[in-house]
Amino acid sequence: MRDLLEEDKRYKLEAYQFIREALQFAHEHVLDSGDQSTTSGGDTGPRHITGQQLCEACRLYAIEQYGYLSKMVLGKWGVHSTSDFGEMVYNLIRIEQMRRSESDQREDFDDLYTFDDAFEPKFELASDDQE
Repeated sequence: MRDLLEEDKRYKLEAYQFIREALQFAHEHVLDSGDQSTTSGGDTGPRHITGQQLCEACRLYAIEQYGYLSKMVLGKWGVHSTSDFGEMVYNLIRIEQMRRSESDQREDFDDLYTFDDAFEPKFELASDDQE
């Protein structure tokens, strides 16, 4: 991991830790339906998380952990878009800290949502029909 941080200085160690935690969060919450797939050996194992699912898990986990400061915290770690999540995942795959399926592509992470919108609070104004 130290070599990776030296080689690619775009992301902080905390960003890589966040990706791993978000992956665990995805298995526990995003795929909470209990849906399990069969591995090639016939054993049941955790379902594979797609790039899109991991990005959504990253969004939800960041909001859970950092609330409205999510965008700022991720930005301090060098993460500014879903493409950055993909870059980090593929860095971890390269150093054999994560695995990919044959159908996974780096582009699966591109432009899934904008950080400007993804971590902003959603407010709705109640209509005042008594006027």
